[in-house]
Amino acid sequence: DRTSVFNYTLREPLGVVAVIVPWNSPTFLTIMALAPALAAGNTVVIKPSEVTSASAIELARLAVEAGIPPGVVNVVTGLRGTGEALVDHPKVAKINFTGGDAGGRAIAAAAGKRLVSSILELGGKSPNIVFADADLDRAEAGVLAGIFAAAGQTCVAGSRAYIQRPIYDRFVERLVSRAKGIVLGDPMKAETQMGPVATSAQLAKDESMVRQAVADGAEILFGGGRARVAEFPDGYFFSPTILHNVEATNCLVRQEVFGPVLAVIPFDDEAEVIQAANDTPFGLASGVWTRDLRRAHIMARRLQAGTVWINTYRAMAFNSPFGGHKDSGLGHQNGIGAIQQYLQTK
Repeated sequence: DRTSVFNYTLREPLGVVAVIVPWNSPTFLTIMALAPALAAGNTVVIKPSEVTSASAIELARLAVEAGIPPGVVNVVTGLRGTGEALVDHPKVAKINFTGGDAGGRAIAAAAGKRLVSSILELGGKSPNIVFADADLDRAEAGVLAGIFAAAGQTCVAGSRAYIQRPIYDRFVERLVSRAKGIVLGDPMKAETQMGPVATSAQLAKDESMVRQAVADGAEILFGGGRARVAEFPDGYFFSPTILHNVEATNCLVRQEVFGPVLAVIPFDDEAEVIQAANDTPFGLASGVWTRDLRRAHIMARRLQAGTVWINTYRAMAFNSPFGGHKDSGLGHQNGIGAIQQYLQTK
C-alpha cells in the first residue's frame, strides 16, 4: 500500500573539501569557496599559493578566534606537490580550484580518477563592449577599471574592448589620455591608482605577450613595457598598456595575459561584435555599455559568458551565482547553488 510509505530526502555534508586558491585576491577568493562549504557542514583544507600563504594562515587563525572549532578550517602550504597530494587524498570529497585552465584540467582529471567532483573557476578573456549610444563617461571609467584595477590580475579583467566604429577614435583617445595619468606606486597609499604585478614571472609574461602581439601586427598606443617607479626601482611595475590593430588571431585576443594590457578593437553592429566576443575559448564574463535596454538584454542572452554586466563592470553580488562557460570552468561560486554543490543527496 503506497499510501503508507513515507518518502523523504536528506542533503548531507560531503565531508572534507579541498580549496586551492591562487595568488591574486587570495583572501577574497578563499572566502568565496570557504563560506558555502562551511555553511553546508563540511570541513575545509585550504592550499594557498606559495607566494601568498600568510593570508590563508591568518584567515584560519581568525576563524578559530571567531568561534569555529579548531580543525574545521585548516591550511597546508607548499608547492605544486602539496596541491597534488591534497587532490589525491582519499578523504577529500570535493575540490574547489581557482586558477589557470591548465591547472584546472589537471585537477579535474585527477579528481575524475577517484570519481570526486570539482568546482573550477579558471581563466578569462573578457570583452567590454561599448556601443555608440552609451554614456561614454561611465563606459570610459568602466573599461579602464575593468582592465587596470589590480594591475589586470583578475580572472574577469576586461582585456578586450570592442568599441563601435562611430565613436572608436575619440573613445580610444580618451582611454589613452586617462591611462597616461594613472599613478603607479605603493598600493597602500591613497594616491596610488595601480600597484605592481605580483611576481617577477608575471612581469616577464606581460612583457613577452606584448612583444608577441606587436610581432603579430598590433601597435602600441601607450605603455607596452616595464614602468619605473622612483620609490621602488626594483618593483614589478608594468605600464598601463593599450594596443590597437589587433587581429582576431592575435595572442591578446586568444590568450589570458593577467596583466594591465588592453586590446581596443572597432566593430560595426551587434552581429559582428557578438561573433567576435564569443570567438575565444573562454567564457567567464563580459560587459555591455548602451542606453538601449532591449539591445542590452539581447546581448546578455547571446554572449557566451557566465556573467554579463550591463552599464557596469566587476560588480559582484554574493547572492548571484558566479562561474564560467567553456574553458573558464565548471560549477559556481556564490548564490544558493554554491551551498548545494557541497551537499550530497540521500
